[in-house]
Amino acid sequence: MAPAARGGIPVPTRIPASERTSQKLDELLRQGVADGDARAELLKLAVRKIVEEALEAEVADAVGRGYYENGAPPGAGYRNGYRRGRLATAEGPIEYGVPQVADRVEPFASRLRASLAGRTAELERLAVEMFARGSTRDIEAAFRDASGASVLSRTAVSQVTERLWQEYEAFAGRDLSEFSVAYLFVDGVAERLHAGLPREAVLCAWGISDDGQKVLLHLAPGTKEDTASCTAFFEDLKRRGLADPLLVVTDGAPGLIRAVETCFPRALRQRCLVHRLRNLRSKAPESRWPEIALRARGCYEAASAALATVLRDDFVQTYERELPAVVQCFRDDFAACIAHLRFPLRHRRVVRTTNLLERLFLEERRRTKIIPNAFGERPVLKLMYAAVIRAAERWRGIAVGEFEQRQLRAIRDELGRAHAERVAPALTPRHTTPVRKLRADR
Repeated sequence: MAPAARGGIPVPTRIPASERTSQKLDELLRQGVADGDARAELLKLAVRKIVEEALEAEVADAVGRGYYENGAPPGAGYRNGYRRGRLATAEGPIEYGVPQVADRVEPFASRLRASLAGRTAELERLAVEMFARGSTRDIEAAFRDASGASVLSRTAVSQVTERLWQEYEAFAGRDLSEFSVAYLFVDGVAERLHAGLPREAVLCAWGISDDGQKVLLHLAPGTKEDTASCTAFFEDLKRRGLADPLLVVTDGAPGLIRAVETCFPRALRQRCLVHRLRNLRSKAPESRWPEIALRARGCYEAASAALATVLRDDFVQTYERELPAVVQCFRDDFAACIAHLRFPLRHRRVVRTTNLLERLFLEERRRTKIIPNAFGERPVLKLMYAAVIRAAERWRGIAVGEFEQRQLRAIRDELGRAHAERVAPALTPRHTTPVRKLRADR
């Protein structure tokens, strides 16, 4: 244990203070942050982590080696535990670990710590934005002395930003076998990952588990939403332990559709109805759209697939001559538009669109517009990850009672049998020896 600052508490030194704070953050996120007190604690821990990482990077720069590294230039000194520091913020006082340095030719005095006074608003902003983006400029701007000079070297800043990227990578590589997903939702948003180049798709996947909990599963570049990129995205989910869901919900991107059908052969596919209605509207005269929309929704949201088929035929008969483009669009991929009708009634409204992801992407896009220099695959992915993961913490599950559980189990069994029949080898007649008919000589 390191000695305590006056009025403080000794800080364990076996691991860096920032790592201990990271553990507390992880524990809080696992418990959930639904109420205001938990969200305030999350912000305080994030600020504490940023300050501790910056102080540790400053010390590493001073002594010439990382926390677990041996050897140092003569006279550079060595780490000598921690003391407690305190920072006053709008969320209340935040205690943090202050690394100590001993046996140094020139006594070590943290310029960074001296610059913290009056910077809490900037630190709280960093806890929300820089935590996701890891922008070198943001970190340098947050830690300047009275003259405006950065108190962190470029080396120290790089150490902090690399830790932020590692947190995204840990999310993108974690084991998914603990999640039994009934409904899988996948959508993409086009982002400018590289300045001066066309936008590229970033794919996001989230699911609803068998017990109704919503969980964020993956976020990764999808390049062009082509078949190869989308297949690689799904194969990564499966490699990390995700089993076939019952239903996969996507928009109409051809590459995404082909990848779903290849990678999840036991699952049904639902076409996002928000996207499909937009497609229909683009082909309909504006004056006729209210009428067409009402009939299309009535079909897509029918009580059963059989009734939906009857309503489809009526829709086609009504508009086939007058509005052939509308009818062609309506007929296209119709089975996928009504796949949700096989599922529990209380779930249908949720599982027929990818709308939740669209709302998240709109919020992320708003942030990208107001934050300058947010280019590059790493910065954009981390910004998107932070926007989505923060929203995911507030997601509410759906009701899955005993009746719905029985329905989902029956659907899973039915889909499993159907898949087994599709892949079973064709049975060939047992080999028999031809029987010759002998003629008797008389």
